[in-house]
Amino acid sequence: MNKSEGGPILITGAAGFVGRYLAEALQQRWPNRQLILADRVSVSSLQGRILELDIGDSDAVTDLFRHFQPSVVVHLAAIAAVTSSFSDPRVAWAVNTVGTLNVILTIQAEVPDCHMLLVSSAEVYGRSSFSGTPVSETTLLLPANPYAATKAAADIMVQEAAGRGLRATIVRPFNHTGPGQADLFAIPTFCSQIARIEKGQQPPVIKVGELRDERDLMDVSDVVDMYVQIITQVDTIQNGLVLNAASGRARRIGGILEHLLSLTSKEISIEVDPSRLRATRVPRVVGDASLALRHLGWKASTPIEDTLSRTLDFWRRVT
Repeated sequence: MNKSEGGPILITGAAGFVGRYLAEALQQRWPNRQLILADRVSVSSLQGRILELDIGDSDAVTDLFRHFQPSVVVHLAAIAAVTSSFSDPRVAWAVNTVGTLNVILTIQAEVPDCHMLLVSSAEVYGRSSFSGTPVSETTLLLPANPYAATKAAADIMVQEAAGRGLRATIVRPFNHTGPGQADLFAIPTFCSQIARIEKGQQPPVIKVGELRDERDLMDVSDVVDMYVQIITQVDTIQNGLVLNAASGRARRIGGILEHLLSLTSKEISIEVDPSRLRATRVPRVVGDASLALRHLGWKASTPIEDTLSRTLDFWRRVT
């Protein structure tokens, strides 16, 4: 069966921030295509029931693939917060790296024609970003925190397996955000604090980490659009292709906060919280996504101001 037409699609980490957006986008693109949603917790969602899957359990991964025989797997399952990787690196390695190995070995053993879309991370470039120039897919991987190291190891594993026949594409997304992202990350934590201040649930002081850093920032829908385009083209895309998902523009974190504060009528002061500062600082991160434009015709297009406004409104609703 032609994968881009109707084979089953499996999303690991489907209950997460990006997984929810991706499931919705895939259902809109292929309303009659079988979509298998799996995460570590079995829950009900707008997209249907999410199957319980411990990605670190090789037997459970094998059972799932053997039963559903997916033609495409989007491997999103991960410990995604850098702070979590510092507090419990063993879990980060078990999920992000061993979990990826389980998926690779299961595909090879059970569904060798399945195409694996690994969602890696721009964090893998780490210290290579110290130069301040846009990093490309050929830039050296120099992870600067435990999360980045786990993702770099997974990234390299898939590249190696693709060299031996695994059908695979690797995407290294730079920072992306939007409504529904957990407040473990900078923009949602800014928005959640503003919402609490507006409702009198927090003193008018917003706690922040490093504001001088610059990051390449996109709307989650743009990143999801890249994943959908890859799935559409899995029968023709170059095997083992590595692609950056990036806007190509670095934005100062402090400038993002200033824009969010301009959207509220409250007078709010800013206070640096030392616990929010990373042990290893990478001052400027910006990506070169020209390869994605060449291969997919993809580029980030959502104005970030719209993303920030919608994210703040989300937190106003849920706070």
